[in-house]
Amino acid sequence: MAKKNGSIVYKCSNCSYTQPRWLGRCPECGEWNTMEECIVDTNAVTPAGKGAAVCEKVRPVPLESVTAQDTSRFQTKIEEFDRVLGGGATRRSAIMIGGEPGIGKSTLLIQSASGMAAQYPGRIMYVSGEESAAQIKDRADRLGLSCKGIEVLCTMRLEDILDALDKINPVLVIVDSIQTVYSAEAGLVPGTVNQLKYCANELVSWVKNRDSVLIMTAHVTKEGTIAGPKTLEHMVDTVISFERNSDDVRFLHAQKNRFGSVDELGIFNMTEKGLVPVLNPATMFLSERREVQPAGVACCVVFEGNRVFMVEIQALTAPAKSAVSRVFSDKIDSARVSRIAAILEKRAGIKFIGQDIYVNVAGGIRLSESAVDAALAVAIYSARTDIPVDVGTAVFGELSLAGEIRPVAKIKARAKTAENLGFTKIYAAEKSEGVILSKDIASLVKTIFS
Repeated sequence: MAKKNGSIVYKCSNCSYTQPRWLGRCPECGEWNTMEECIVDTNAVTPAGKGAAVCEKVRPVPLESVTAQDTSRFQTKIEEFDRVLGGGATRRSAIMIGGEPGIGKSTLLIQSASGMAAQYPGRIMYVSGEESAAQIKDRADRLGLSCKGIEVLCTMRLEDILDALDKINPVLVIVDSIQTVYSAEAGLVPGTVNQLKYCANELVSWVKNRDSVLIMTAHVTKEGTIAGPKTLEHMVDTVISFERNSDDVRFLHAQKNRFGSVDELGIFNMTEKGLVPVLNPATMFLSERREVQPAGVACCVVFEGNRVFMVEIQALTAPAKSAVSRVFSDKIDSARVSRIAAILEKRAGIKFIGQDIYVNVAGGIRLSESAVDAALAVAIYSARTDIPVDVGTAVFGELSLAGEIRPVAKIKARAKTAENLGFTKIYAAEKSEGVILSKDIASLVKTIFS
């Protein structure tokens, strides 16, 4: 048999017998027309871990003849998690969850494993390279979760993991965390770039060939991004970010999702019994309203996926502490805040020279929707003039550089939500029931603050 890499051999599809020439009948099993052209690949390894592997030669096929993959989903029994995943974890998909230490990644995963184990007993595999089996069991007991049907493997060796996967054939594979896994094929030090790419690729390849789901946790840098090469995020189907505010509220949102929307937001409360989904967050991001609210506060209606809720945007302007004015904002992009301030200065005639601008969102939620532009402008204007906005006022709309307030999607649903929560003055760029029409930022601030 030829030995060099790239050599062609013929392999029987019935008994895997190989030989260098094509034959009509397999000498080993006696079957006819079962010899298929294959290639010797020295970069791949055999199941024993030694020698070159014989791989089938891949050829292009007409796309119209391809049968679509079954995209049915597994339910984790955690409604907010399933919402962010797009309705559940899709079969043959790989999911990566990143978040700072202690935020609750392991808690979320053991809750998901327990929820699915009732439906698929013995086919849930929890791999941990950071904790012992006793620590995982202790967490499950503390949270009051059933451990029945969950297989635990505490190892960092990739070969041990793959061997256990072949024996158990689980429907859910949890790896906590991918940075701890190493393989002798890529060196002996976990966490290197080669280790991460090699180990992740092997695990993803395993689930892609079976009706299984892989969930991996990942360490993050001090900036909050997933540690390691960006290639790691390209390998998986879904990348989920786990964040928190200063309280016990946790936010789960997808940065990438091949099988669903990235606009959905999962909200949890961290309690003694683990992560508890917040199913109706409409008012949780509003401070308690008084008869007169302080200057620099404006309310807006935002959509996250299919859900709508009110948020309170807070702004403060103060004399600059240096020769250069600065913007301090982590929940709304600071570049957006600077742009809104420039529009106000040009179109509404208010100056921010020598002023530092501070922006916050009540409840700690991060906002990226363009509908918050108008409310952000009102909050900054209110902070600069020290004139409060009337209680019961809601504003939403996108702001153009010309100072125009542009319509946003689902105006009727936004207005209805604001009305149900007791807001009586609702400003938007499109006329609707209960909405006060506002076309530009200059006339809007004049109407609100006159």
